[in-house]
Amino acid sequence: MIRIDSVTKRYPDGTVAVDRLSLDIPDRSITVLVGPSGCGKTTTLRMINRMVDLSEGTISLDGADITKQPVNTLRRSMGYVIQNAGLFQHRTIVDNIATVPRMLGWGKEKARARATELMERVGLDASLAKRYPYQLSGGQQQRVGVARALAADPPVLLMDEPFSAVDPVVRKGLQDELLRLQEELGKTIVFVTHDIDEAIKLGTMVAVLRTGGKLAQFAPPAELLSDPADAFVEDFLGADRGIRRLSFFSSAGLDLKTSPIVAVDSTAEQIAERTTPGVPYLLVTDLDGRPLGWSEPGALTAGAVDTARLLAYGRPFAAGKDSLRAALDGSVLSPTGWAVGVDDTGRVVGVVSQQAVGEAIRSAHAAVRPDAKAVG
Repeated sequence: MIRIDSVTKRYPDGTVAVDRLSLDIPDRSITVLVGPSGCGKTTTLRMINRMVDLSEGTISLDGADITKQPVNTLRRSMGYVIQNAGLFQHRTIVDNIATVPRMLGWGKEKARARATELMERVGLDASLAKRYPYQLSGGQQQRVGVARALAADPPVLLMDEPFSAVDPVVRKGLQDELLRLQEELGKTIVFVTHDIDEAIKLGTMVAVLRTGGKLAQFAPPAELLSDPADAFVEDFLGADRGIRRLSFFSSAGLDLKTSPIVAVDSTAEQIAERTTPGVPYLLVTDLDGRPLGWSEPGALTAGAVDTARLLAYGRPFAAGKDSLRAALDGSVLSPTGWAVGVDDTGRVVGVVSQQAVGEAIRSAHAAVRPDAKAVG
């Protein structure tokens, strides 16, 4: 555990960057520091590895005051990942990753073997080992930065807005990779971001800081979204916090319908059998069961459906695995108002209406109300 106890950072000109901050950062979890510019989140992170000296209070690691141990020993026990990776441009990728093990006295071959192992773990092809940072994409460089931070197997990983400089698609991939790695490795991670969506997705615990380095709220993401501490936290979470909260409700209980689904080569009889009262559309799938699009039953040509005339099916969701937010998103994106549920292979397992998703959302809210009775 990292304990931050009444810590203040005051600069010589009187500026207070962090003001009497107290946090217990749990072991083997991701704690995210989030807040507006000037809230002291990066300063707090840098005080943990003494890149910035605190003015008052104490920071302890597993009960030991960090100021009582040599600063180099402390820093080598913590991996550090920054925006744009901060790689050494004159070193190859494998030697960048091997930096800290070499500083700790590892032999070259052992350090490079560890680097090669970590390249695979963070999703980098071994063929990149002898390239230089400028020859890699931004997302690949960030993966190298994460691998370098993990090279000496530190118990603590500090990450300062590591994914903010890459495009949204790459960023999502890096976030997913970090969650996968954390599930495997179980590090104590302190992660700084200004993006509340990133904080909600990654954080086991989220600390929202006010300008001036004061703690506004420290809570799990679901609690943060359902019960913001005050108007500042509520405003920072944004007007769509209700939609974000749906990410914590599973789609497993949705009542998926299989009747309004037909294959692209269906006969007239099969189309008639699948036409359901109250459901104005049929979902057409290919011969492997993957979605092609929606159509009114009367517009389908038996045995030879014209797929070019089908309505888009929106974005499918993984039934039972994705959240109610994903299901709602799928129904909103579909011109028919119906979401398509698929399995791991992309085959359709059922469809659900926007109305049914709404009913599931209301049921999920009722189940977590303070006055709701526990089931069982």
